[in-house]
Order: sequence, then C-alpha cells, then structure tokens
Amino acid sequence: MKIEQIYTGCLAHAAYYIESNGEAAIVDPLRETQPYLDRIQRDGVTLKYIFETHFHADFVSGHVDLAQKTGATIVYGPTSMKTGFDVYIGTDGEIFNVGGIQIKLIHTPGHTLESSCFLLTDENGIEHGIITGDTLFIGDVGRPDLAQHVIADLTQDKLARHLYHSLRTKIMPLSDDLIVYPNHGAGSACGKNMSKETTDTLGNQKKTNYALNPNLSEDEFVVAILTGLTTPPQYFPKNVLMNIQGYESLEKVINRGHKSYDAKTFEIVANETQALILDTRNASEFAKGFIPNSINIGLESNFASWVGELITDIKQPILLVAENNEKVDEAIIRLSRVGYDYAIGYLDGGFKTWVDARKETDRVHRITAAELEKQYNREHLILIDVRKQSEFDSEHLIDSVNIPLNVLNDHLAEFPKEVPFIVYCAGGYRSMIAASILKQRGFDNFVDVIGGFNEIKTTSLPKTNYVCPTTLL
Repeated sequence: MKIEQIYTGCLAHAAYYIESNGEAAIVDPLRETQPYLDRIQRDGVTLKYIFETHFHADFVSGHVDLAQKTGATIVYGPTSMKTGFDVYIGTDGEIFNVGGIQIKLIHTPGHTLESSCFLLTDENGIEHGIITGDTLFIGDVGRPDLAQHVIADLTQDKLARHLYHSLRTKIMPLSDDLIVYPNHGAGSACGKNMSKETTDTLGNQKKTNYALNPNLSEDEFVVAILTGLTTPPQYFPKNVLMNIQGYESLEKVINRGHKSYDAKTFEIVANETQALILDTRNASEFAKGFIPNSINIGLESNFASWVGELITDIKQPILLVAENNEKVDEAIIRLSRVGYDYAIGYLDGGFKTWVDARKETDRVHRITAAELEKQYNREHLILIDVRKQSEFDSEHLIDSVNIPLNVLNDHLAEFPKEVPFIVYCAGGYRSMIAASILKQRGFDNFVDVIGGFNEIKTTSLPKTNYVCPTTLL
C-alpha cells in the first residue's frame, strides 16, 4: 500500500492518494484535478474511488470534475443531502476494496452530520492509519459551528455533543499505533488551535490532544471546544453548497478568466461590468503604485482565504492585476479553490501597462517601525491593529485599537476621516489589504507600518506582556 499526503500550504489542506495493486483512491481532492490525473497516469493505475470526508466549507473539492474525467465513484458517509451529481452514500462500517487493501468508513458526526473517517488496512491485514478529515486534527478537533449555517435547527451544541460521542466510541478505542492523517494543519479556520504537524500517531494524540482527554465529561467537552470560536468566514456556507450541488468545470473557469486586455480596454471592461479590480502583487509593490479603487490581496500568502473572507459576492466579476502572466494563471486557480469562479480577464503586462498608458494611479504611504517610534515620542497617535483578536490579546501596543481585517468592512465608521492614523498587522501583508480597502472607501489620512508588529516589537514602544494564546482563530 502506498499513501501520500498532498499538502497545500496556502489553504492548510491535505488530500490523500492511496494506491495498491493497480487501483487507487483519492481523499478530499482540491479543485484542480490535473495533478491527480498526472499521478494516476504515471503510476499506471485506475482511480476507483474519490472519498469525501464531509461537505467541505473552506474549499471547493475537485470531486465532481475528477469523477467525470476518470469514472471513479464519489463516496460520502451517511447523509440525507441530495447532491447535484452521482454519488455513493456509504454506511457506517462499510468496507471498500482498493487493490489489495481495505478502506473502512467510520461515521463520525460532529464537525458536520455526515463527517466520516477512513480506516486503512494494508495487504497484510494490518491497520495502518486513519484519514480523519475534520473530525480529528493534530492537537485539535473540527469546530462544530459550521454546519449550523447550512442546516436549519442544527446548533453548535448539538454538533459538539455528536463529536464527543464520535471521538469516544469510534476513534479513541482504535489502536495507538495508527497514523492520523487529518484534512488540515495550522492556519485553517476549520479548527481553533491545531498543530503545524500534519501527521501523528493516535496514541500520542490521546496523550496530548485536549479534546481526547478521557476525564472530560460531555458538558466539559462542549465548553472546551466551543470556547475561543469566532464567526466563521462568510464564504464557508457558499462553498458547502457548491460541494453539494456541483459547479462549472475548472476548464470553463480558466477560459473565462484568461482574457488579456490593454489598459484602455481593461478600464472599459471594469466600468461596464462593475468588476472588482484585484491586484495580486506583493504589498511593497502595491504600495508604490496601483490602479485607484483596486484591492490588494497578494498571492504570496493565504490569498484564497482572504478573498473568501473579504469579497462577499462569490459571483462578482473580477479583473486581475498580477506580476506576470504566470501569476495570472495561479490567481485564477487559487480563486477557484474557494469558489470565486468569475475572473473575467487581466491587465496584459500588469501595472506597468497602466503606467505606460498614463492612467491615473494611487499609492499607500508607509513608514518604518523606527519612524513610528520617533513619532510616538512626539505626539499622540491613533494606532489601529488589524491582526486577529487572538493575536492582539496575546500582545499589543498599549493604547492601540484592534479592528481585525476580517471584520474591517463592518467597522469602517470607527476609522477617523480627518485625524491621521497608523495601521499595521503582524508583517505587512494584511495591513496592505486593509490599506487598499480604506483607499477604496475614500480614506487618505493614514500610513502603513512596514514589517508590522514584528518590527514594532524590536522598538521601545510600550507593549503589553505576552500571553500565550489559547485559540488561533
């Protein structure tokens, strides 16, 4: 048996490729199917099953396209949901044969009602590992507050209690030697405090994972996993529906987005379609100059997640500005991973084309942490920290105000229109997103701190004492 974890860092997502004796299975594939197709062809195997651990919220799975291209069967655990595509609904304890190995479906409701894990038994009859989806992470468990945004009368309390029993009756009795293969690692919003490690033994998780503490009562467990949760990203329910109902093929999405425009045509299309101009360059390049009213979300970090957090209309037309044409392709793919399928073109030649056409530009004023320190000693400053609340609570500048980036659009009235202010995040990525939004909304009386709080910490500016965070949401 071969099992390979295919990890995508920008989404903190793990898919799995399993192969034995000429047959293969893929678990929780990403939207773009070509890498899986290439692997299947290279190994000379037949894809038999596409296992889905649940209806995902944080990304659009590639199950529909992959099944259409290979003829493989899509398998979910027990659910009453009606999908917009052919699917096999498995039963608790059902065995699926792939080559010489067995894959056992274990229904583990809690993160969602249909959540299931898959126990892997090799050709010698030895239980090797368990693919746990969002039921069990390394150091954490899946948050139980997501499905309630899709299913009426379902509460996070009910799901948390389902999860308590799933873990104790289905997972904890299994062998300590099993390798745990979760769907996500640190950085995902599907759990509140998961480890950077992406595999572990079940035995070690029983010892170290707070949610597997055998001394926790059901009520204590519920309190423990619900404490520290924040409102889930607004795009999560929309991705769930796409994963249930189906979606356009990725080829159509790419073809729609891969239209190049010169500066004049780009401007006309933007006006006619009311498209959002999304600039994917890094923060330092964007700050030097950009198209007025464009939004900056750089490709170098959690691009797709921040698009999903901040662009509320998943079907809004998007025009791209990128470093080069290769980055355009990357942006279209990464947008599709979270269901933003309506990129309608890009500025050929990038921002330089706009400048060469003598079009109007804008910029973001920036200062260093050392310059901030000098200003702080001379005058009272309004300091706005756009990091997560958990980061702010852990350590922040005294007298600063926390307005997390993911809720910035709801708190624009709290930003002063006339009085100058300072904006920063941890390293400069999120504060430049915030700066672009502020610019779009008419603010021009602020500066951004280069390097953010990471650089501010090296100064003598007064800070609170560090407190270790209990949640990373």
